Amino acid sequence: MKELLRLDDITMQFGGVVAVNNLSMNVKEGEIVALIGPNGAGKTTAFNCITGVYEPTNGRIVFDGKTIITNHPSGKMQRNYAGFEADKYLGEKTLHPTPDVITKLGIARTFQNIRLFKSMTVFENVLTAMHVRAKENVFSAVFRLSWKEERRMEAETEKLLSEQGLLSHRDEIATSLPYGLQRRLEIARALATKPRLLLLDEPAAGMNPQETQELSLFIKEIKERYDLTVLMIEHHMDLVMGISDRIYVLDFGSLIAEGTPEEIQSNQRVIDAYLGVAEDV
Repeated sequence: MKELLRLDDITMQFGGVVAVNNLSMNVKEGEIVALIGPNGAGKTTAFNCITGVYEPTNGRIVFDGKTIITNHPSGKMQRNYAGFEADKYLGEKTLHPTPDVITKLGIARTFQNIRLFKSMTVFENVLTAMHVRAKENVFSAVFRLSWKEERRMEAETEKLLSEQGLLSHRDEIATSLPYGLQRRLEIARALATKPRLLLLDEPAAGMNPQETQELSLFIKEIKERYDLTVLMIEHHMDLVMGISDRIYVLDFGSLIAEGTPEEIQSNQRVIDAYLGVAEDV
């Protein structure tokens, strides 16, 4: 399978705290890959580096064979850097695109805490995301020559809501939906940007076992329907082990294991990270 995403030596340091330390990993086209670890392990920080929310202190990110993010310690950080490979990327041009640019490249995400547009309807939430791929410019917008484009996006929004079982809620305020449907709407909004890589940050958070099982089926369904590659952070191990092709495990910002679900389940370092290591008496 072709490699779609690669992280090389990604380090994210805040002051003297190294939140992600020399993380290297890859995701191949068509895979569902999980990034797991205890709370505070650096998982969401890694997502924020991939999506342009944070500028990594060091390292490189490659998407579809093209370097999209690269950085190295500079200024004060050169003296205070506590990670590895400090000089490895000195010769490379610093690249730090904004989240909207990353989205246009084909990477979309959801958030641990649902971030819908609270005052907008279900339909408006998805339609707004459609504008990432709008075929219009300033001239056409000013002179309202883009009505055909608006109609196209509205029709695509209707179609997407129908596919996701949300069409009957199209005119409801997004935050009035039940929790599970809000999660589904957030994923639908991400799908509206037509991503190739979908990043899901704890999609099962707050769900009961039945909802989690339904989510598992839903993720596999949208992966096939929209030809997606999925990278997810998740604490529900039944979900992770049930649908993941491969798993990476972080602990205190560092990668401690990678492998298939079967390999991860039997890895003693992973067991110790989650359950703690008994002290000798």
